[in-house]
Amino acid sequence: MTSEITLFVNPTAGRGRGAHAAQPAAAALRAAGFSVRTVIGEDAGDALHRARAAVDGGTGALIAVGGDGMASLALQAVAGTRTPLGVIAVGTGNDFARALGLPVREPAAAGTVVAAALKETRIRDVDLGRVGATWFGTVLASGFDSRVNDRGNRMRWPSGRFKYDLAMIAELAAFKPVPYRITLDDGDVREVEATLVAIGNGSSYGGGMRICAGADMSDGLFDVTVVGDCSRTMLLKVFPRVYRGTHLDHPKVTVHRAAKVEVAAPGTTGYADGERLGELPLTALCVPGAVRVLGP
Repeated sequence: MTSEITLFVNPTAGRGRGAHAAQPAAAALRAAGFSVRTVIGEDAGDALHRARAAVDGGTGALIAVGGDGMASLALQAVAGTRTPLGVIAVGTGNDFARALGLPVREPAAAGTVVAAALKETRIRDVDLGRVGATWFGTVLASGFDSRVNDRGNRMRWPSGRFKYDLAMIAELAAFKPVPYRITLDDGDVREVEATLVAIGNGSSYGGGMRICAGADMSDGLFDVTVVGDCSRTMLLKVFPRVYRGTHLDHPKVTVHRAAKVEVAAPGTTGYADGERLGELPLTALCVPGAVRVLGP
């Protein structure tokens, strides 16, 4: 492994925490004997171009500093390559880092973990989801949760999970379940009125909402959580349980496991890792061992 490491930084993540987090991360890597190069793009497209250039150039690792959006960009650069990925999670959601067992909003601690993993070659292969050419690490959301995600992304206040709690309450006023068509592993089409369908490679989204609480990033399968036809009152009672994962016991909730999921619903948008994918229908594939990650 080359001793040159690339820090892939979003300086605006977490209201400026990204820029500050890069310093202790770089210090930990340099203390471990690595040469550190920092990459900051002018926008998402430019940042991804620079990250891919670093990977193609043989960097020893790509270390994403920011939130889930930055981790998602980094995945587009390293998925399917031998370049390991580290994450310094200082954004709003940080669900990919949580799934990997990495420190959250503790850049010095995260930098130390990543540096030690590089020094000791602690690298593991984990699964990723893929829709077309786009990779995702945590959850593909559709339905009520994608509407909440969209509203939450547009909110400047508050931060963290409270942003999504407020967005949920705002979306409840107008939301109605929609007819879904779900196909698992090319089997029969399942038609169901549903509030949401979440396809989980990782267990959580939205800053710790454990919508697919049993998802395992190394088993080659998605956990597919289907929340059926719920009233607004029922959603208000059930949705807070998502943070503990106990919503999966509710009779309106079913969980399936599959390596390929096709999902369709009229007027519904899909989001993966908090980023907009596009309108349904979408087909998601679970790709075993698609990325090499640094961690405990």
